[in-house]
Amino acid sequence: MDSQELQKVKNKFDIVGNDGGLNRALETAVAIAPSDLSVLIQGENDTGKEAIPHIIHQYSRRRTGKFLTVNCGAIPSGTINSELFGHEKGSFTGAIGERKGYFEEANGGTLFLDEIGELPKETQAMLLRVLESGEYIKVGSSKVEKTDVRLIAATNVNLEYAVATGKFRQDLLYRLNAIQINLPALRDRKGDIYLLFRKFSSDFSEKYRLRKISLTHDAISLITSYRWPGNIRQLKNFAEAVTQMESLPASSEADRMELSAANIAPYMPKESDTTLPAVTGATADKGSFFPEDLQMIINAILNLKQEVDRLRGLVESGKTEAVGMAVPGVPIADYSSVPVVEPEEQFASPSDVPAPDTKTIKDMRDDTIFKTLARYDGNVKKAAAELGISDRTIYRLLAKEKGRQ
Repeated sequence: MDSQELQKVKNKFDIVGNDGGLNRALETAVAIAPSDLSVLIQGENDTGKEAIPHIIHQYSRRRTGKFLTVNCGAIPSGTINSELFGHEKGSFTGAIGERKGYFEEANGGTLFLDEIGELPKETQAMLLRVLESGEYIKVGSSKVEKTDVRLIAATNVNLEYAVATGKFRQDLLYRLNAIQINLPALRDRKGDIYLLFRKFSSDFSEKYRLRKISLTHDAISLITSYRWPGNIRQLKNFAEAVTQMESLPASSEADRMELSAANIAPYMPKESDTTLPAVTGATADKGSFFPEDLQMIINAILNLKQEVDRLRGLVESGKTEAVGMAVPGVPIADYSSVPVVEPEEQFASPSDVPAPDTKTIKDMRDDTIFKTLARYDGNVKKAAAELGISDRTIYRLLAKEKGRQ
Protein backbone atom coordinates (compact mmCIF):
# COMPACT_ATOMS: atom_id res chain seq x y z
CA MET A 1 0.00 0.00 0.00
CA ASP A 2 1.46 3.37 -1.00
CA SER A 3 1.39 6.47 1.22
CA GLN A 4 -1.58 8.03 -0.58
CA GLU A 5 -3.77 4.94 -0.16
CA LEU A 6 -2.75 4.69 3.49
CA GLN A 7 -3.65 8.34 4.07
CA LYS A 8 -7.07 7.74 2.51
CA VAL A 9 -7.69 4.99 5.05
CA LYS A 10 -6.66 7.31 7.88
CA ASN A 11 -8.89 10.11 6.63
CA LYS A 12 -11.86 7.78 6.20
CA PHE A 13 -11.63 6.40 9.72
CA ASP A 14 -10.41 9.60 11.41
CA ILE A 15 -7.03 8.16 12.38
CA VAL A 16 -4.16 10.54 13.20
CA GLY A 17 -0.49 9.51 13.21
CA ASN A 18 2.48 8.48 11.11
CA ASP A 19 4.11 5.96 13.44
CA GLY A 20 5.54 2.89 11.72
CA GLY A 21 3.77 0.47 14.07
CA LEU A 22 0.43 2.19 13.46
CA ASN A 23 0.96 2.15 9.69
CA ARG A 24 1.79 -1.58 9.73
CA ALA A 25 -1.39 -2.32 11.68
CA LEU A 26 -3.52 -0.39 9.17
CA GLU A 27 -1.83 -1.98 6.17
CA THR A 28 -2.33 -5.45 7.65
CA ALA A 29 -6.01 -4.74 8.34
CA VAL A 30 -6.65 -3.72 4.72
CA ALA A 31 -4.59 -6.60 3.32
CA ILE A 32 -6.41 -9.37 5.21
CA ALA A 33 -9.88 -7.82 4.93
CA PRO A 34 -10.96 -9.80 1.79
CA SER A 35 -10.36 -13.14 3.56
CA ASP A 36 -12.45 -14.71 6.31
CA LEU A 37 -9.53 -15.37 8.63
CA SER A 38 -10.08 -14.70 12.33
CA VAL A 39 -8.13 -11.72 13.61
CA LEU A 40 -6.73 -11.04 17.09
CA ILE A 41 -5.96 -7.40 17.90
CA GLN A 42 -3.64 -6.81 20.83
CA GLY A 43 -2.75 -3.59 22.58
CA GLU A 44 -3.27 -1.58 25.74
CA ASN A 45 -6.55 0.15 26.52
CA ASP A 46 -7.28 3.28 24.47
CA THR A 47 -4.65 2.64 21.81
CA GLY A 48 -7.23 2.71 19.00
CA LYS A 49 -7.94 -1.03 18.72
CA GLU A 50 -11.61 -0.38 17.98
CA ALA A 51 -10.79 1.23 14.60
CA ILE A 52 -9.19 -1.92 13.16
CA PRO A 53 -12.38 -4.09 13.06
CA HIS A 54 -14.25 -1.29 11.28
CA ILE A 55 -11.49 -1.09 8.64
CA ILE A 56 -11.50 -4.86 8.12
CA HIS A 57 -15.28 -4.95 7.78
CA GLN A 58 -15.46 -2.01 5.35
CA TYR A 59 -12.78 -3.45 3.06
CA SER A 60 -14.24 -6.99 3.12
CA ARG A 61 -16.90 -8.70 1.01
CA ARG A 62 -19.11 -8.56 4.11
CA ARG A 63 -19.31 -4.75 4.18
CA THR A 64 -23.00 -4.82 3.23
CA GLY A 65 -23.73 -7.11 6.18
CA LYS A 66 -24.04 -6.18 9.83
CA PHE A 67 -21.11 -5.12 11.99
CA LEU A 68 -21.72 -5.77 15.70
CA THR A 69 -19.48 -5.01 18.67
CA VAL A 70 -19.66 -6.90 21.96
CA ASN A 71 -17.68 -5.88 25.05
CA CYS A 72 -17.18 -9.23 26.74
CA GLY A 73 -15.92 -7.62 29.93
CA ALA A 74 -19.13 -5.62 30.38
CA ILE A 75 -21.53 -8.58 30.28
CA PRO A 76 -22.09 -10.64 33.46
CA SER A 77 -20.80 -14.21 33.20
CA GLY A 78 -24.28 -15.55 33.93
CA THR A 79 -25.79 -13.96 30.81
CA ILE A 80 -22.88 -13.94 28.34
CA ASN A 81 -23.95 -17.24 26.69
CA SER A 82 -27.45 -15.90 26.15
CA GLU A 83 -26.07 -12.64 24.73
CA LEU A 84 -23.80 -14.38 22.26
CA PHE A 85 -25.85 -17.41 21.26
CA GLY A 86 -29.43 -16.50 22.20
CA HIS A 87 -31.90 -18.41 24.35
CA GLU A 88 -35.26 -20.17 24.20
CA LYS A 89 -38.36 -19.06 26.05
CA GLY A 90 -38.38 -20.32 29.63
CA SER A 91 -34.76 -21.51 29.52
CA PHE A 92 -34.02 -19.57 32.72
CA THR A 93 -35.75 -17.20 35.13
CA GLY A 94 -36.63 -14.04 33.25
CA ALA A 95 -36.51 -15.64 29.79
CA ILE A 96 -40.06 -14.58 28.91
CA GLY A 97 -39.47 -15.02 25.19
CA GLU A 98 -37.06 -16.33 22.61
CA ARG A 99 -34.02 -14.14 22.00
CA LYS A 100 -31.56 -13.97 19.13
CA GLY A 101 -27.89 -13.89 20.05
CA TYR A 102 -25.16 -11.81 18.44
CA PHE A 103 -23.97 -14.71 16.28
CA GLU A 104 -27.44 -15.01 14.78
CA GLU A 105 -27.86 -11.24 14.38
CA ALA A 106 -24.46 -10.86 12.69
CA ASN A 107 -25.00 -13.74 10.26
CA GLY A 108 -23.38 -12.77 6.96
CA GLY A 109 -21.48 -9.93 8.59
CA THR A 110 -18.72 -9.25 11.11
CA LEU A 111 -18.72 -9.72 14.88
CA PHE A 112 -16.15 -7.89 17.00
CA LEU A 113 -15.55 -9.36 20.47
CA ASP A 114 -13.68 -6.82 22.58
CA GLU A 115 -11.94 -7.85 25.83
CA ILE A 116 -12.18 -11.48 24.81
CA GLY A 117 -9.82 -12.47 27.61
CA GLU A 118 -12.71 -11.91 30.04
CA LEU A 119 -14.83 -14.76 28.63
CA PRO A 120 -15.67 -17.61 31.06
CA LYS A 121 -14.17 -21.01 30.19
CA GLU A 122 -17.60 -22.47 29.35
CA THR A 123 -18.22 -19.70 26.83
CA GLN A 124 -14.74 -20.18 25.38
CA ALA A 125 -15.66 -23.79 24.55
CA MET A 126 -18.86 -22.68 22.80
CA LEU A 127 -16.95 -20.02 20.88
CA LEU A 128 -14.38 -22.56 19.75
CA ARG A 129 -17.15 -24.69 18.25
CA VAL A 130 -18.49 -21.70 16.27
CA LEU A 131 -15.04 -20.95 14.90
CA GLU A 132 -14.42 -24.56 13.88
CA SER A 133 -17.80 -25.46 12.38
CA GLY A 134 -20.03 -22.38 12.37
CA GLU A 135 -22.40 -24.23 14.69
CA TYR A 136 -23.87 -23.24 18.06
CA ILE A 137 -26.79 -24.12 20.32
CA LYS A 138 -29.02 -21.54 22.01
CA VAL A 139 -29.33 -21.61 25.78
CA GLY A 140 -32.18 -23.97 26.69
CA SER A 141 -32.31 -25.58 23.24
CA SER A 142 -31.04 -28.84 21.74
CA LYS A 143 -31.23 -27.66 18.13
CA VAL A 144 -27.96 -26.97 16.34
CA GLU A 145 -27.92 -23.58 14.60
CA LYS A 146 -25.60 -22.43 11.81
CA THR A 147 -24.04 -19.02 11.30
CA ASP A 148 -21.63 -17.41 8.85
CA VAL A 149 -19.76 -14.74 10.77
CA ARG A 150 -16.29 -13.17 10.42
CA LEU A 151 -14.89 -13.02 13.95
CA ILE A 152 -12.50 -10.31 15.11
CA ALA A 153 -11.31 -10.29 18.71
CA ALA A 154 -9.35 -7.79 20.79
CA THR A 155 -7.64 -7.95 24.15
CA ASN A 156 -5.45 -5.84 26.39
CA VAL A 157 -4.18 -8.85 28.35
CA ASN A 158 -1.45 -11.31 27.49
CA LEU A 159 -3.40 -14.35 26.30
CA GLU A 160 -0.28 -16.55 26.31
CA TYR A 161 0.05 -15.85 30.02
CA ALA A 162 -3.69 -16.45 30.48
CA VAL A 163 -3.23 -19.84 28.80
CA ALA A 164 -0.29 -20.65 31.07
CA THR A 165 -2.35 -19.80 34.17
CA GLY A 166 -5.36 -21.83 32.99
CA LYS A 167 -7.67 -18.85 32.38
CA PHE A 168 -7.81 -19.15 28.61
CA ARG A 169 -8.05 -22.14 26.29
CA GLN A 170 -4.94 -22.78 24.22
CA ASP A 171 -6.90 -24.24 21.29
CA LEU A 172 -9.13 -21.15 21.20
CA LEU A 173 -6.09 -18.89 21.16
CA TYR A 174 -4.70 -20.78 18.17
CA ARG A 175 -8.03 -20.41 16.39
CA LEU A 176 -8.33 -16.70 17.09
CA ASN A 177 -4.70 -15.97 16.30
CA ALA A 178 -4.78 -16.75 12.57
CA ILE A 179 -3.78 -13.12 12.02
CA GLN A 180 -2.44 -10.92 14.82
CA ILE A 181 -2.42 -7.13 14.70
CA ASN A 182 -0.60 -5.17 17.39
CA LEU A 183 -1.41 -1.55 18.22
CA PRO A 184 1.51 0.38 19.77
CA ALA A 185 1.07 2.29 23.00
CA LEU A 186 1.17 6.08 22.79
CA ARG A 187 4.55 6.18 24.57
CA ASP A 188 5.94 4.26 21.57
CA ARG A 189 4.44 6.79 19.14
CA LYS A 190 6.21 9.91 20.37
CA GLY A 191 6.11 11.53 16.94
CA ASP A 192 2.31 11.28 16.95
CA ILE A 193 1.69 12.82 20.38
CA TYR A 194 1.71 16.44 19.23
CA LEU A 195 -0.32 15.58 16.11
CA LEU A 196 -3.01 14.04 18.32
CA PHE A 197 -2.88 16.93 20.80
CA ARG A 198 -3.37 19.42 17.98
CA LYS A 199 -6.30 17.44 16.56
CA PHE A 200 -8.11 17.11 19.90
CA SER A 201 -7.45 20.75 20.82
CA SER A 202 -8.66 21.94 17.42
CA ASP A 203 -11.88 19.92 17.66
CA PHE A 204 -12.55 21.29 21.15
CA SER A 205 -11.78 24.87 20.04
CA GLU A 206 -14.25 24.65 17.15
CA LYS A 207 -16.93 23.18 19.39
CA TYR A 208 -16.69 26.01 21.95
CA ARG A 209 -15.50 28.80 19.61
CA LEU A 210 -12.14 29.23 21.29
CA ARG A 211 -8.80 30.13 19.77
CA LYS A 212 -6.90 27.20 18.37
CA ILE A 213 -3.86 26.13 20.39
CA SER A 214 -0.33 25.53 19.14
CA LEU A 215 2.65 24.65 21.34
CA THR A 216 6.19 25.97 21.53
CA HIS A 217 9.13 23.58 21.16
CA ASP A 218 9.60 23.31 24.92
CA ALA A 219 5.91 22.51 25.38
CA ILE A 220 6.06 19.81 22.69
CA SER A 221 9.09 18.31 24.42
CA LEU A 222 7.19 18.30 27.69
CA ILE A 223 4.22 16.31 26.38
CA THR A 224 6.33 13.90 24.31
CA SER A 225 8.57 13.07 27.27
CA TYR A 226 5.59 11.89 29.34
CA ARG A 227 4.66 8.19 29.02
CA TRP A 228 0.82 8.62 28.83
CA PRO A 229 -0.21 5.39 30.60
CA GLY A 230 -3.83 6.18 29.72
CA ASN A 231 -2.86 6.40 26.05
CA ILE A 232 -5.06 8.32 23.58
CA ARG A 233 -7.98 8.86 25.97
CA GLN A 234 -5.70 10.43 28.56
CA LEU A 235 -4.07 12.70 25.97
CA LYS A 236 -7.49 13.77 24.69
CA ASN A 237 -8.66 14.69 28.19
CA PHE A 238 -5.45 16.64 28.73
CA ALA A 239 -5.77 18.50 25.40
CA GLU A 240 -9.36 19.49 26.13
CA ALA A 241 -8.52 20.66 29.65
CA VAL A 242 -5.62 22.81 28.42
CA THR A 243 -7.75 24.31 25.65
CA GLN A 244 -10.66 25.15 27.92
CA MET A 245 -8.50 26.61 30.66
CA GLU A 246 -5.86 28.45 28.63
CA SER A 247 -7.53 29.46 25.36
CA LEU A 248 -9.50 32.68 24.88
CA PRO A 249 -12.68 33.25 22.88
CA ALA A 250 -11.99 33.38 19.14
CA SER A 251 -12.45 36.77 17.49
CA SER A 252 -11.99 38.41 14.10
CA GLU A 253 -8.64 39.78 15.32
CA ALA A 254 -7.23 36.49 16.62
CA ASP A 255 -8.23 32.87 16.22
CA ARG A 256 -4.97 31.22 17.32
CA MET A 257 -2.60 31.35 20.28
CA GLU A 258 0.64 29.64 21.30
CA LEU A 259 1.33 28.06 24.68
CA SER A 260 4.69 27.37 26.29
CA ALA A 261 5.74 24.60 28.64
CA ALA A 262 5.08 26.92 31.58
CA ASN A 263 1.47 27.36 30.41
CA ILE A 264 0.68 23.65 30.14
CA ALA A 265 2.82 22.29 32.97
CA PRO A 266 0.08 22.72 35.63
CA TYR A 267 -2.18 20.40 33.62
CA MET A 268 0.39 17.64 33.07
CA PRO A 269 -0.35 14.44 34.99
CA LYS A 270 2.21 13.51 37.60
CA GLU A 271 4.46 10.58 36.80
CA SER A 272 2.75 8.53 39.51
CA ASP A 273 -0.69 9.14 38.00
CA THR A 274 -2.25 6.47 35.85
CA THR A 275 -5.08 8.66 34.63
CA LEU A 276 -5.88 12.31 34.25
CA PRO A 277 -7.68 13.88 37.23
CA ALA A 278 -11.01 13.55 35.39
CA VAL A 279 -13.15 11.03 37.27
CA THR A 280 -15.75 8.87 35.55
CA GLY A 281 -18.01 6.37 37.24
CA ALA A 282 -16.90 7.51 40.69
CA THR A 283 -19.27 7.82 43.60
CA ALA A 284 -19.84 10.78 45.84
CA ASP A 285 -19.23 8.56 48.86
CA LYS A 286 -15.56 8.38 47.97
CA GLY A 287 -15.24 12.14 47.76
CA SER A 288 -14.74 12.08 44.00
CA PHE A 289 -16.41 14.17 41.33
CA PHE A 290 -19.05 13.20 38.86
CA PRO A 291 -18.27 14.41 35.31
CA GLU A 292 -20.93 17.12 35.52
CA ASP A 293 -19.41 18.41 38.78
CA LEU A 294 -15.98 18.63 37.18
CA GLN A 295 -17.43 20.46 34.17
CA MET A 296 -19.10 22.99 36.46
CA ILE A 297 -15.81 23.62 38.27
CA ILE A 298 -13.96 24.08 34.98
CA ASN A 299 -16.60 26.53 33.74
CA ALA A 300 -16.46 28.49 36.99
CA ILE A 301 -12.66 28.73 36.88
CA LEU A 302 -12.78 29.73 33.20
CA ASN A 303 -15.27 32.52 33.97
CA LEU A 304 -13.09 33.68 36.86
CA LYS A 305 -10.02 33.70 34.59
CA GLN A 306 -11.84 35.82 32.01
CA GLU A 307 -12.95 38.25 34.72
CA VAL A 308 -9.39 38.56 36.02
CA ASP A 309 -8.16 39.22 32.46
CA ARG A 310 -10.80 41.96 32.13
CA LEU A 311 -9.80 43.57 35.42
CA ARG A 312 -6.12 43.41 34.50
CA GLY A 313 -6.92 45.23 31.27
CA LEU A 314 -8.78 47.95 33.15
CA VAL A 315 -5.91 48.41 35.58
CA GLU A 316 -3.32 48.57 32.82
CA SER A 317 -5.39 51.13 30.90
CA GLY A 318 -5.65 53.35 34.00
CA LYS A 319 -9.38 52.83 34.47
CA THR A 320 -9.00 51.81 38.09
CA GLU A 321 -12.24 53.50 39.09
CA ALA A 322 -14.12 50.90 37.01
CA VAL A 323 -12.51 47.93 38.69
CA GLY A 324 -15.02 45.84 40.61
CA MET A 325 -16.29 42.33 40.39
CA ALA A 326 -20.05 42.19 40.54
CA VAL A 327 -21.13 39.04 42.29
CA PRO A 328 -24.89 38.54 42.71
CA GLY A 329 -25.87 39.14 46.31
CA VAL A 330 -22.46 40.60 47.30
CA PRO A 331 -22.10 44.41 47.44
CA ILE A 332 -19.03 45.99 45.88
CA ALA A 333 -16.76 47.29 48.62
CA ASP A 334 -15.90 50.99 48.90
CA TYR A 335 -12.11 51.32 48.87
CA SER A 336 -12.00 55.14 48.94
CA SER A 337 -10.91 55.17 52.59
CA VAL A 338 -8.14 52.62 52.16
CA PRO A 339 -4.70 54.31 52.38
CA VAL A 340 -2.43 54.06 49.37
CA VAL A 341 0.59 51.86 49.97
CA GLU A 342 3.77 53.36 48.58
CA PRO A 343 6.22 51.04 46.78
CA GLU A 344 8.71 51.04 49.64
CA GLU A 345 5.97 50.03 52.07
CA GLN A 346 4.98 46.99 50.07
CA PHE A 347 5.94 43.47 51.07
CA ALA A 348 9.62 42.89 50.56
CA SER A 349 9.33 39.29 49.51
CA PRO A 350 6.72 36.58 48.91
CA SER A 351 7.49 35.16 52.34
CA ASP A 352 6.11 38.39 53.93
CA VAL A 353 2.75 37.95 52.27
CA PRO A 354 0.12 36.56 54.64
CA ALA A 355 -0.98 33.09 53.55
CA PRO A 356 -4.56 33.15 52.26
CA ASP A 357 -7.19 30.77 53.54
CA THR A 358 -6.94 27.62 51.47
CA LYS A 359 -9.96 25.85 50.07
CA THR A 360 -10.12 22.64 48.16
CA ILE A 361 -11.76 22.49 44.75
CA LYS A 362 -14.56 20.50 46.36
CA ASP A 363 -15.13 23.32 48.89
CA MET A 364 -15.25 25.84 46.05
CA ARG A 365 -17.74 23.66 44.19
CA ASP A 366 -19.98 23.30 47.25
CA ASP A 367 -19.84 27.05 48.02
CA THR A 368 -20.84 27.84 44.44
CA ILE A 369 -23.81 25.48 44.64
CA PHE A 370 -24.99 26.88 48.00
CA LYS A 371 -24.71 30.51 46.84
CA THR A 372 -26.60 29.79 43.65
CA LEU A 373 -29.25 27.88 45.59
CA ALA A 374 -29.67 30.81 48.00
CA ARG A 375 -30.03 33.21 45.10
CA TYR A 376 -33.00 31.18 43.86
CA ASP A 377 -34.54 30.83 47.34
CA GLY A 378 -33.80 27.12 47.44
CA ASN A 379 -35.23 26.30 44.01
CA VAL A 380 -33.12 23.29 43.03
CA LYS A 381 -34.22 23.18 39.39
CA LYS A 382 -33.33 26.82 38.70
CA ALA A 383 -29.98 26.54 40.49
CA ALA A 384 -29.11 23.35 38.62
CA ALA A 385 -30.05 24.94 35.29
CA GLU A 386 -27.75 27.92 35.90
CA LEU A 387 -24.83 25.75 37.00
CA GLY A 388 -25.31 23.26 34.18
CA ILE A 389 -25.59 20.27 36.52
CA SER A 390 -28.34 17.80 37.34
CA ASP A 391 -30.83 18.14 40.18
CA ARG A 392 -29.47 15.01 41.84
CA THR A 393 -26.04 16.62 42.30
CA ILE A 394 -27.60 19.35 44.44
CA TYR A 395 -29.84 16.93 46.34
CA ARG A 396 -26.77 14.79 47.02
CA LEU A 397 -24.94 17.77 48.49
CA LEU A 398 -27.95 18.83 50.59
CA ALA A 399 -28.32 15.31 51.98
CA LYS A 400 -24.63 15.24 52.83
CA GLU A 401 -24.89 18.63 54.60
CA LYS A 402 -27.96 17.48 56.52
CA GLY A 403 -26.06 14.42 57.72
CA ARG A 404 -23.35 16.65 59.22
CA GLN A 405 -25.89 18.63 61.26
